[in-house]
Amino acid sequence: MEENKSSASAAYLKKPSPAILSLYLCKMRGGKCPAPQPVQLKNLLFTGVGSFLAIGLIALLNTNHSLPLLVPSLGASAVLLFAACHVPMAQPRNVIGGHTVSAIAGVITYQLFGNDWWTVALGVSLAILFMNLTHTLHPPGGATAFMAVFTRQDFSYIFSPVALGAALLVLIAALFNNCSSQRKYPDYWF
Repeated sequence: MEENKSSASAAYLKKPSPAILSLYLCKMRGGKCPAPQPVQLKNLLFTGVGSFLAIGLIALLNTNHSLPLLVPSLGASAVLLFAACHVPMAQPRNVIGGHTVSAIAGVITYQLFGNDWWTVALGVSLAILFMNLTHTLHPPGGATAFMAVFTRQDFSYIFSPVALGAALLVLIAALFNNCSSQRKYPDYWF
C-alpha cells in the first residue's frame, strides 16, 4: 500500500493533470477588486509637490551639507507616503522600522557572507523575514537590504543614511500631508 502511494505521488509530480494546471492558472486571473478610481488633478498636484519637496530636501541635505541621508529606496517610500499615505505600509512604524531592520539584515548578510548573487537574495529574504517578525512590513525595505549587500555597506549605513533618512522623510510627509483638508497622516505612529 505504501508503494502505491509513493508511485502515485511520483506520477502526480511528473505529469500534472489538466484540472490541477487549470486551477493553478486560475489563481493568476486576478481578484475581484474594483478598478482604481481616477484621481483628482488637485490631489495629483499635491502628491507631486509633496514628493518633490521631500526627496528634494533630503537630496539637498545629502549633496550640499554632506549629510548622508539619501538611499534609492526612499524614492519608493515617497510613493507610499504621498500617494497612499493611509495604507499600513506607509505609517511611520513601517517606514522607519522597515527600512532599519532591512538595513540591519543587509549589512549583517554582507559582513558575514560578502557580496555575491546569493547574498543579495539572502539579504532581501532576511529583510522580509525581519519586517514580518517586527510588524514593520514596508516593501521599499527590500531595496534597502539589496543596496546594503550590493554596495558593500558597513554598520554605519543602518543609522545614516537609512534610519535618519527614513525618519526625515516621515517627518516631511507628516508636515506636508496634513496641510491638505483631505489628508491625515499618520494614522498611527508606533
